[in-house]
Amino acid sequence: MKKTLLIFVGLVSIGLSACRKENTFDGPSINEINSKFAILESFKVDKATADFENSNAIFSARFNKIVSWKITIKGSISKATKIISGESKVIDASNATWNGSTTLFPLFKTENCTATLLIASENDSASTTISISKTKLLPTGARMIANFENGLDPKWTKFFQSGASMECLVKADNFAPEGTKYLNMGGTVNWDWLIGLVDFNANAYNNNVTFPFSTNPENEYFNVLIYGDPDPKTNMTKALFQFKEDENSDGVFDATKEDEYDYSVDVNWVGWRLISVKYADIVTLVNGNPASPNGNKQHNPDKIGKISFLQLADPNLGFARCKIDLISFTQNKALDL
Repeated sequence: MKKTLLIFVGLVSIGLSACRKENTFDGPSINEINSKFAILESFKVDKATADFENSNAIFSARFNKIVSWKITIKGSISKATKIISGESKVIDASNATWNGSTTLFPLFKTENCTATLLIASENDSASTTISISKTKLLPTGARMIANFENGLDPKWTKFFQSGASMECLVKADNFAPEGTKYLNMGGTVNWDWLIGLVDFNANAYNNNVTFPFSTNPENEYFNVLIYGDPDPKTNMTKALFQFKEDENSDGVFDATKEDEYDYSVDVNWVGWRLISVKYADIVTLVNGNPASPNGNKQHNPDKIGKISFLQLADPNLGFARCKIDLISFTQNKALDL
């Protein structure tokens, strides 16, 4: 009986020990949770001046307990805003690295910026400053098609309907999402879909009949910034981008024998928005509906000889307006602004 009792007590001890092990809590202690919030290492940035072409900026701070925090960076000239947020005791390179990108358009310029750390639950904040000496706009390998900083290239083909309040101008004002200029197009045409168009011809860039893109459509991404008009009741803008492949490289696009791929965007928002699409995912459109292309039926980005931007409006309403900027191609991934 005594031996049986000892065995039973031993088993109970093992069971209790196992229970205690299973109930261990991996997280902040009660004392930490109930402690008064304190900043152990002040909020700072690792450099006074950032060259985003060559390096990133890293923010840091340390607290005595886990809190939700938000860093808001604002440009003094551009009024651009970048937001970085997290929940931790430590702010460092793992959760607060800034590569010069923006959260809310416009993009940052070479300017002074103020970074503000907010811990809302503790009603506490801190600020620091950083200057931008160089911005990073396009990644390595990207190709700029148009940012309109030099106006409308005379080698681009342009057409604009005659009508009421028609406009096709490069403007320089506070609407510019990057740099200082953008293309503003708009007007009223109640007899046709087309408001106007701009052809970006390959020979305007390198005197070649095609753009210097790669052969792999899975690696090529088309990007453009589009601004939607604040009045959605009257602005039924469609932005149509056409990619015309010169498959025989003779310098002339033959719509009956060569491929054209089309990307249509309903501009039904207000403000600037980045649109990006993989070239392999762009289809041929006929009257707005997917169709079979007329050439070799293969996406050949290295054969693109012309990129066209057409602004369209519903003839029943007639009026359309939008702004565009930063037309580009990037490799391997969409443009990250």
